Amino acid sequence: MLPTELFLSHSSQDQAFVDPLVAVLRRHGVPVWYSPTNIIGAQQWHDEIGKALKRCDWFCVVLSPQAVASTWVKRETVYALNDRRYDNRIVPLLYQPCAHDNLSWTLSSLQFVDFSQQLEDGYRQLLRTWGLGYQL
Repeated sequence: MLPTELFLSHSSQDQAFVDPLVAVLRRHGVPVWYSPTNIIGAQQWHDEIGKALKRCDWFCVVLSPQAVASTWVKRETVYALNDRRYDNRIVPLLYQPCAHDNLSWTLSSLQFVDFSQQLEDGYRQLLRTWGLGYQL
């Protein structure tokens, strides 16, 4: 089932990977809440993140050394793991090898989508989550 809205948790240091990912998802009809495009000037960003986490029905976390070191990525991930709305709707995206267990020891129990080798393979695998085919 296609997300009503997908929350994308990531480190701002991974924007070179995340920007194209968001473009692919949106081009395939997946509505994405992505902080650089959804938080506008004068908004309290921590309030906007909280509202989005409560509203979205799917959660993806981009895993990288930078994300593992991010307090906000950890907070967002722990929130999603503890909210029953996200049961079977959390998708970890492996961008770069990292100690992802530092975000949560339960993360390894979820099926990862691997972007660390081939981007297109990662896009295909992620879009299959919602029954979508990857189009260039």
